[in-house]
Amino acid sequence: MTLPRFIQIHTLHNYPAALLNRDDAGLAKRLPYGDAIRTRISSQCLKRHWRTADDQHALSRLGVPMAVRSRVTLDLIRRELIARGVSDTHAQTASEGLRAAGLLDNGKDLKGQEALETGQAVLLGRAEIDYLVKRCAELAGEVGGSDSKTFKAAIAAFLKQEKKNIAEIRHGSGLESAMFGRMVTSDVLASRDAAVYVAHAFTVHEAQVENDYFTVVDDLLRDAGEQGSAGIFDTELASGLYYGYVVVDVPQLVANLEGEAASGWAELAPERRELAGRVVESLLHLIATVSPGAKRGSTAPFEWAKFMLVEAGDWQPRSLAGAFQNALPSRTPQLRGAAVQRLADEVAAMDAAYGAPQARRCLAVDEVSVPGARRQSLSELGAWVRASIGSAQAAEA
Repeated sequence: MTLPRFIQIHTLHNYPAALLNRDDAGLAKRLPYGDAIRTRISSQCLKRHWRTADDQHALSRLGVPMAVRSRVTLDLIRRELIARGVSDTHAQTASEGLRAAGLLDNGKDLKGQEALETGQAVLLGRAEIDYLVKRCAELAGEVGGSDSKTFKAAIAAFLKQEKKNIAEIRHGSGLESAMFGRMVTSDVLASRDAAVYVAHAFTVHEAQVENDYFTVVDDLLRDAGEQGSAGIFDTELASGLYYGYVVVDVPQLVANLEGEAASGWAELAPERRELAGRVVESLLHLIATVSPGAKRGSTAPFEWAKFMLVEAGDWQPRSLAGAFQNALPSRTPQLRGAAVQRLADEVAAMDAAYGAPQARRCLAVDEVSVPGARRQSLSELGAWVRASIGSAQAAEA
């Protein structure tokens, strides 16, 4: 096979009695699709848990600087300047100067600590933060006892002169933005096109929800003979088998990680594609094994994928969500097996209509048959994806 432009990942996860993703009313998120309302998990929720997972496949263990997503990153810069010996006054002025010069957003004309809070959370790479702290500390030493106006002017001049340097810091915007993108309005920071596209997961059947009514017992009052509760509460729980879909744009990922044009990614030496391969291998493990979920203490919403289909190819991606446009009846015997069969049938129908341009591998806890898909373990799947990005010859093995 040729080097794949896209890696497509399809999954089925099963969750009983859980609150995986809440809306503004605290209810399980829903999605109207086809002939039924489904329970869903938002892509933002999924990505958040994959980004912050801490296990042997954590993104933070790949040796690439991570990022900080916050509304108070400027205050972090202020505190790090103080830790470097910059005076409180200069540290405050430096952070305000970065904002005034358009580093994040100008917002309102605020003073003091309020001036260091942005209107929305901004993703700033750890390498970018370290560089800004270093340069601001150097400027503070150069201006000495100058007034705040002079210091802010020096910061504005530095940002204007070194805009290109900031943009070219290797992995400056962090691994998260290399994977999931970053949109900034700043004239200084570089936007990043997402290389990993994540769909909202949804149940393959109609939403199954239950209002959980519960009370809290007061141990001391109960010992005193009182029969009442210390509180009465209710929450919504949902159960379901969820279809998930993720696409990795390999050229864009290589470009984001290596600072190269996406159009020339296939000509890069294998070692220049090696990091992208490791990133996708780790992502595959995270997608399979890391669960979202609120109220973990009372629902233990931990689950591994019961089925995962991975496709590598050069054609434009296509979801298999159409397999579930007509919801599976909730009382379908062997619901999980029926869902896998729906996916297999959808793959067969798409192959018949368009040909079979994808190389495929699958993971399954049940005996399944998917057209053109060799069944493998998760570690074997990860190795195959990594090899697919590294070299076509290795991917064929």
